[in-house]
Amino acid sequence: MGLATANALLEVNPASRIIVLEAESQLATHQTGHNSGVIHSGLYYKPGSFKARFCAEGRDAMYRFVADNGIPHDRCGKIVVATGEDELPRLEELHRRGTANGLQGMKWLTPEEMREYEPNVAGIRGLWVAETGIVDYKAVSKVYAQMLRSRGCELRTATRVIGCVRNGDELTLQTVNDDVRCKALVNCGGLQSDRVARLCGLDPGVHIVPFRGEYYQLKPERASLVKNLIYPVPDPRFPFLGVHFTRMIGGGVEAGPNAVLAFKREGYRKSDVSAKDILDLVGYGGFWKMSSRYWKMGMSEFWRSYSKNAFVTALQRLIPALKHEDVVPGGSGVRAQAVDVNGGLLDDFHVVRAPRMVHVLNAPSPGATSSLRIGKEIASMAIEQFS
Repeated sequence: MGLATANALLEVNPASRIIVLEAESQLATHQTGHNSGVIHSGLYYKPGSFKARFCAEGRDAMYRFVADNGIPHDRCGKIVVATGEDELPRLEELHRRGTANGLQGMKWLTPEEMREYEPNVAGIRGLWVAETGIVDYKAVSKVYAQMLRSRGCELRTATRVIGCVRNGDELTLQTVNDDVRCKALVNCGGLQSDRVARLCGLDPGVHIVPFRGEYYQLKPERASLVKNLIYPVPDPRFPFLGVHFTRMIGGGVEAGPNAVLAFKREGYRKSDVSAKDILDLVGYGGFWKMSSRYWKMGMSEFWRSYSKNAFVTALQRLIPALKHEDVVPGGSGVRAQAVDVNGGLLDDFHVVRAPRMVHVLNAPSPGATSSLRIGKEIASMAIEQFS
């Protein structure tokens, strides 16, 4: 999203001097490089929300972009499957939202029709979503970066921001390397975005709580169980979609993720623990309010994290033929979930403006899908804010 925003700013004013600061030694190291690679259709989002308004435009722009730049992708479609009567009202609500958000090609499926798309799926009703696809967002980010460099933008990797000092109408960003003097700042810091905002003297009003999503992979000889994408009907109480099956653009099938509290902001393994990050969590009142509200869900996610049987059981609701030995541990990602002071899980984009600054503090899915469109929106905010 930061790369897309920088490109959008240079499209408006090619003479601008823009520097992109990346904390890690390579681009797309965290959320961008650890997601499931789905080009989202816009099915889930509340009509009128920021996400809903920009997903359709962003999705179509992403399909054009990857086609124009030769980035492998596949508009393969997906099935959302109801496995019980209690899920049917929620599936109908998804259809209503998708219709309100302008999705094309949706259709209801009987159990027999579902098996025409996915021969091994089980359910009582399905919703076919034609506009969903898959891509590699690392490859997308690489092209974004190439475009920036060709436009004269400077990309500095291994340049973590550790402080910010305001000097009149200038900002001095202190980094682990040299200081950077600038007229304005756009913060797309993801897992560290709230901390960057605080370094700049702001109270962002939210706190980033990291949730690790852990995946299994189907063994190559069993990948034929899944043709494309198979999703459950999500629980509307949570901004997570539930464990699902995703064919990857580079080959293979992922199964997952769960959503378990991580004890480190970049905690991709169960053993990753940061005392600083834990103290940060327990010192935030909103975290305890969130925990008291969702502790049962949290415990079930922890159990599924440590129990392969529990994970596979959840997957078998969609594909009963799946066996314990058919899956092996895969990768993981960490979601930067913004939580407000009342313990609420923010489900939409959250941007805070300040003099000479724009801070993007919650950028959930479809952030990658819609990055071109959202980058333009953030650039517009920045131009307005910076005059």
